[in-house]
Amino acid sequence: MALIVLTSASGSPGVTSTALGLAMTWPRPVILVDADPTGARAIPAGYFGGAQLPNDHTIIDLAVSHRQGTLAEDLPRMLIPVPGTGVQLLSGPQNHYQARALDSMWEPLGGVFKSLERTGQDVIVDAGRLGLEGFAMKLTTQADLALLVTRSNLPALVAASSWAATLRESFTRAGALDSLGVLAVGPGKPYDNREIAKVLERPVIASVAWDPSSAEVYTYGAKPPRKFEASSLTKSLRAAVQSVRAGVTRSRAQLGVATEGILR
Repeated sequence: MALIVLTSASGSPGVTSTALGLAMTWPRPVILVDADPTGARAIPAGYFGGAQLPNDHTIIDLAVSHRQGTLAEDLPRMLIPVPGTGVQLLSGPQNHYQARALDSMWEPLGGVFKSLERTGQDVIVDAGRLGLEGFAMKLTTQADLALLVTRSNLPALVAASSWAATLRESFTRAGALDSLGVLAVGPGKPYDNREIAKVLERPVIASVAWDPSSAEVYTYGAKPPRKFEASSLTKSLRAAVQSVRAGVTRSRAQLGVATEGILR
């Protein structure tokens, strides 16, 4: 089982659409977790177009489960299948006030996610923006691979550089610096992956194309255009999935974690 967390420093680099795109391209069953502390509920409002979901459970229900000692048992019934995919969504808090109640749950929930290895499931987490009250730092530092998502322009890299230092410190204290990397959205506009890695002092593990029209499929639930499967975004997501899976294997090996049976 791989636990992969995506987060950002500022602005709108595309964390949610990238997390959803990766999940829908993932070759194994995957749980997509909305841990955005703003309560934006971007996937129900965007990809699902505000439609009534099969159930109204959210991650907040798991906070109650945690207090009752039934976190692992209750997780499966909180999940919402994404039709036509191998993705199950754990919907996020309904407002930013609710996120405050989740802090004590993040660490044990990370343990539950890691225990899903026996079911052959992976977990991708949209952790939202760093620095907000309720941010899931205790979950992020448990990740097999945590990715700081950033655009490649100067304002984005300036914002990301400050938080990259904070993340490096947090992961170093946890003895897991090798699990921290970068995902670049739109590399080469204007800075390439080598330059991004130099600024943020962490390797660029994967990148996805800047393709706003194709991204509307994930952001707004738009109907895929005729050549969507051949679009630059789709091609880059396929490559990013392979890069992320390879990054998980590397980080686990460097941390001395057994990888037998993982990511097959």
